[in-house]
Amino acid sequence: MAVADVFDIEKKKVSQVDLNDAVFGAEVNEAIIYDVIKMQLASRRSGTASTKTRSDVSGGGKKPWRQKGTGRARAGTTRSPIWRGGGIVFGPHPRDYSYSIPKKVRKKAIICALSMKFKENKMLVLKDFPMEKISTRIFKGVVDLFSLKKALFILDDNNEVLLKSSRNMKNVKMIRSEGINVYDILNHEHLILLEPSVKKIEGALLA
Repeated sequence: MAVADVFDIEKKKVSQVDLNDAVFGAEVNEAIIYDVIKMQLASRRSGTASTKTRSDVSGGGKKPWRQKGTGRARAGTTRSPIWRGGGIVFGPHPRDYSYSIPKKVRKKAIICALSMKFKENKMLVLKDFPMEKISTRIFKGVVDLFSLKKALFILDDNNEVLLKSSRNMKNVKMIRSEGINVYDILNHEHLILLEPSVKKIEGALLA
């Protein structure tokens, strides 16, 4: 069973926590990670791109010129796709890009992402993050102390003080353990877990 050091916000080692190898020591499957990230990004697409076909464009009810005798090609409407200002052929229309992947596969991908961060020494476990008042300055001081550049914090509960203290830092994101996902884990260089969230994550992924 793997063991991780637990630090306080002053960067002092205070204890150790046992990590389940089935979650933090699993073999990394890059194909599964790719599939799940692709699904997540597809689900985030708004799908609002839209174009007008010739039937949607206003006007064009009158025949531009007579059928014969002008020397020009036949034309029935100014809203033809070959005319400037006409309709669009095979253009995009509003649609839903989202699709689903089996729950077991999604869990496996999260396990692979967590194992990758642990093996790369990009995962940090904090005992807690006590803050009596909202302060971006104090929070930034802790982040700088640990030399965290782009960090994802996993919280065990809804800590409003911590959330509001970090919201002005563009390279820091806070999520609860219930919202852990592959894209956020891999999109941040460092992963910071509050100690109580470790067991919550293990329990959810191994259930």
